[in-house]
Amino acid sequence: MTEASSANSSRRHHWRRDVIELAALITAVAVADTVAHTLGFSGPALLCAAAVALLATSGVIWWSRRHENAPPPTDTGATASSSAAGPEARGHETTLWRMRTTVRDEPGSLAALCTALAAQRVDILSLQTHPLSDGTVDEFLLRAPTAVQPEELTRAVSGAGGAQTWLERADAHDLVDAPTRMLGLATRTALDSAELPLALRQLLGRCTIHSVPARSLSGQPLAERVPVEGVLEEHLMKFRDPSGGSLTIERPQLPFTPTEFARVRALTELDNRLGQRVPPRRDVLTLPEGNEITIRRAGPSDQTAARAMHDRCSSGTLALRYHGPVSDADRYLGHLLSPRFGRTLAVETASGRLVALGHLLWDGDETEVALLVEDAWQQRGIGAELLRRLVVMAAEAGCDSVYAITQASNTGMVAAMRGLGLPLDYQIEEGTLVITARPAPVPARREAREIIRVQDGSGRR
Repeated sequence: MTEASSANSSRRHHWRRDVIELAALITAVAVADTVAHTLGFSGPALLCAAAVALLATSGVIWWSRRHENAPPPTDTGATASSSAAGPEARGHETTLWRMRTTVRDEPGSLAALCTALAAQRVDILSLQTHPLSDGTVDEFLLRAPTAVQPEELTRAVSGAGGAQTWLERADAHDLVDAPTRMLGLATRTALDSAELPLALRQLLGRCTIHSVPARSLSGQPLAERVPVEGVLEEHLMKFRDPSGGSLTIERPQLPFTPTEFARVRALTELDNRLGQRVPPRRDVLTLPEGNEITIRRAGPSDQTAARAMHDRCSSGTLALRYHGPVSDADRYLGHLLSPRFGRTLAVETASGRLVALGHLLWDGDETEVALLVEDAWQQRGIGAELLRRLVVMAAEAGCDSVYAITQASNTGMVAAMRGLGLPLDYQIEEGTLVITARPAPVPARREAREIIRVQDGSGRR
């Protein structure tokens, strides 16, 4: 409706209202005159009283119409406090925390805990319960004001009956609920054997994972015999590896719960049932001279082709790669190609011949990278491409650093590491050069900070 039509409509409404009010006034005067004659009252006095009453009524009507569309007062109690607190609350910085505490298994214990957190202006975003025989472990995801220190949260929880409280920083990735997280971890594990240690790390947080093969390179038994159902102790879990070895998980700073044990057992059973598996992705690249190569994930099925490549490599190339007797090179392949201990990339020619291997091996707080390129295919950029891809994989797995062990005379490996464009640290000891790089983190695949240790057949870690 236009402004002109609105004004005309308003005038029509005012004209009708004026006519009605005038008719009502005339009727009121006539009624007053009739009443005055009937009862014998003085006509002028009654008319004056009626006029006063009409004036008063008109004043009340005019005042109500003037204020009926007025905005509400701005200084009322609830509204004022809300409008004042809104911007201030929005300006407060908050921090996400993961907290775990043990409480008595009795009515009201959780309520007391929540009340204590509310007193600290802490918002509970999610809660998981881990039943125990003599209590309950409650795991919270909290959003707390940044001004609230961790010690204050711990004291508040302890005062409300919480015991063995553990607190660590969290981020937006922890907002995923437990069922969704478990489904995601199960999917990753089902697609790739190498994902099981990483999935366990993300599930359990900071922990140490020992993966030990069944036998050493010389054939001596290494792994202990673990029951099919696994073993749960306070700070330790053990499971059987599908290759016959063992998988041991330790977390000294926080006891494991039966719920966590059941989740880990479900993932390891899934891994055992599916057997060794490697994603089928293959990338075809063209070298500067025009030859096409294929880069893909390698696994235990590539041992025969890898041994054939060893036979075509010179003793000098094998010595630079394995830092030991060349005759032992084939012995390491079972360990290197196992997805339990890391990830391996293979390079094939157009005819299907294996000409290069790149390994990413879980080893403590850091991760080792190693390359082997057949002599006839060196100096073509293959090693640099493999190394770049391995470092990206390490960053996706949440590794803080990667290192390469080589000899100071191995200028090809040194050049490949420098070509990454990352900060590098160099350590030289008796001719052995250790180059450490720190890849940029990948936010989309954040992993908790933890330790994975693998033991190879020679007993080294």
